Amino acid sequence: MRHIFSTNLTKKMFLKNKKYLFDGGTGQTLMEMGLETTGDLWSAQALLNENNHPMVVEMHKNFINAGSQLIVTSNFSVRRRLLKKYNLLEKFEFGIRSAGALALKAKNESDKKVIIAGSLPNQGNTYSPIHFETDETMFNYFHEIAKILKDYVDIFYLDVLCSIKEIKIALEASKEFNKQVLVGVHLRYDGKLPSGESLEELFETMQKFNCCGIVSACVSPEIVNLSIPMFNKQKLPFGYKMNLFKQLPTSNKEKFNSEGFEGHYDYIDPVELLGSRIEEFGEEKYKNFVLNSLNEGVTLVGGCCEVKPRHIEAIKNLF
Repeated sequence: MRHIFSTNLTKKMFLKNKKYLFDGGTGQTLMEMGLETTGDLWSAQALLNENNHPMVVEMHKNFINAGSQLIVTSNFSVRRRLLKKYNLLEKFEFGIRSAGALALKAKNESDKKVIIAGSLPNQGNTYSPIHFETDETMFNYFHEIAKILKDYVDIFYLDVLCSIKEIKIALEASKEFNKQVLVGVHLRYDGKLPSGESLEELFETMQKFNCCGIVSACVSPEIVNLSIPMFNKQKLPFGYKMNLFKQLPTSNKEKFNSEGFEGHYDYIDPVELLGSRIEEFGEEKYKNFVLNSLNEGVTLVGGCCEVKPRHIEAIKNLF
């Protein structure tokens, strides 16, 4: 397959001086489109099986055509810990490379100016601050993903990371590729990282690296509102990728689970486990929520789990 690589515009400052509309939840969108998967492999199956690749391209194009100005590669679930569980480790590099190539293919076919962000996902369980690997192993994992994606993407995106330690390691591991980094940090019920660390501590760490923005990643609407005053204390562009799950393990003090998501469940559909707020957050309510957040200083807006192209299309005129 022939690819036209994305240009590495190292001198360009991404995400500055305007509002940007991101994509939504790629995994849940693929499942709504008919992706058949196994257990908690979820969206990884779309990349590991070449027969599903046209669906991935279509998914990205649906978001682009809905108005997304930035899309994230769909390799969030292509993680060594998860693939090892299903004896699929040999497909790791293929899955990551496919994510980059398919996102770039969608961009080229759409013929629109779109920023591609390469996903560097949490290396433990989703939403968990617990580090199962040594620092060196985590560094190598992040470095490997960044090295595979670098020719396909414009920036890197730290995808739902949960501790300053992991964020710092990911920033160090991707530094040699000379790309700006958008930090996607998950936040718990009190506005702190799942590790218990504060955003102020994270801001200090980020100043030492080439970061182009920060978003609260895969968080509830309530936590988005909680985070905005804290993000306003720093100078980088900021915003959120909001999810519409009902029962997120980090969103409620009484239910907070520091062990995270994978490893405890074997659900084909996460909505069966966590529930959905799609009926509560119709397109009009979603639009009003986004409009209010833009008035509070947010410039980076996107969705995560359960946010579909129709949600993005409902707010595109705000951008």
